[in-house]
Amino acid sequence: MVALGTDAALAHLLVLVPAAFVWLIASLFGGLHGGWVTDTLLGVGWFVIVTAYFVGFWTVLGQTPGLRLVGVRVVDHHGRSPSVLRSIVRFIGLALAVIPLFAGFLPVFFDRRRRALQDYLAGTDVVAAGE
Repeated sequence: MVALGTDAALAHLLVLVPAAFVWLIASLFGGLHGGWVTDTLLGVGWFVIVTAYFVGFWTVLGQTPGLRLVGVRVVDHHGRSPSVLRSIVRFIGLALAVIPLFAGFLPVFFDRRRRALQDYLAGTDVVAAGE
């Protein structure tokens, strides 16, 4: 949970800081006029940035900054960082694990390899960073 909380905070900072600059600059010229188009663009932008954060870190480094903080990484069945497709599936699985009150994390308590829903769906494992 420490890793996920850290990553959620960092991913949202990647969204909020540029959005704050856009809002600040727009305020010099009369501000942004909200509406469904603006809201939709903001929502899509948020989704793209957050998805790119998780998928990018898992694919390139095998760990997000939050996972690095707690000393673990994500690997595929060959012990390598997951592919882009596997990382996308893992991200979708992460969303599905969180939505029902974090119930998708319950298998961690019963699975010998400590895998959660996203790991089952993507075929990944979370291992100590030194392994």
